[in-house]
Amino acid sequence: MDPWLVVGLGNPGPRYAGNRHNIGAMVIAELAEQAGASAREHKARAWLSEIRLGTLPGGAPGPRVLLAQPMTYMNVSGGPVKNLLSFFKVPVEQLVVIHDELDIDFGAVRLKRGGGEGGHNGLRSISQSVGTKDYLRVRLGIGRPPGRQDPADYVLSDFPARDRVEVELLIGDGVDAVHDLVHQGLEAAQQRFHSR
Repeated sequence: MDPWLVVGLGNPGPRYAGNRHNIGAMVIAELAEQAGASAREHKARAWLSEIRLGTLPGGAPGPRVLLAQPMTYMNVSGGPVKNLLSFFKVPVEQLVVIHDELDIDFGAVRLKRGGGEGGHNGLRSISQSVGTKDYLRVRLGIGRPPGRQDPADYVLSDFPARDRVEVELLIGDGVDAVHDLVHQGLEAAQQRFHSR
């Protein structure tokens, strides 16, 4: 059975680690931690962990999932994603990209397959590199910037300390959304998260 490739978008290095733009990478780190997996450097220019996601009915190990965070900056993350798809022979139907979303209220999670990129340079890079927009997305709401703050400055700023609990909940929901997508499919996952 083909593996899944689950990619968390973010920028590399400690300077960006707490940024709103890195919420996708935070979900990948939590998925790996829950599975007891450590990331290794892959020649595709990504940090990679290989896990079995959950268990199947009867107790068998769940599907093989490759958790990846590109080592490149967000706006050129398509190259590593394309290389991982090719190296592991993952069909694009089993590519899940986790990313921040300005146009969704902070704390909300939405899922979809395909569609536009909404000005998100990481998604645009992936779509161009893999040759299609028809992949799964876990969209983590970070809300719009306050007042007249530039959206670019907003996404590249850290979550404020007062939002720490909500950020942890959002990461947890992102983890749950990946589980639902892989085990139950897009429609069931949408029903769970879009009804909130």
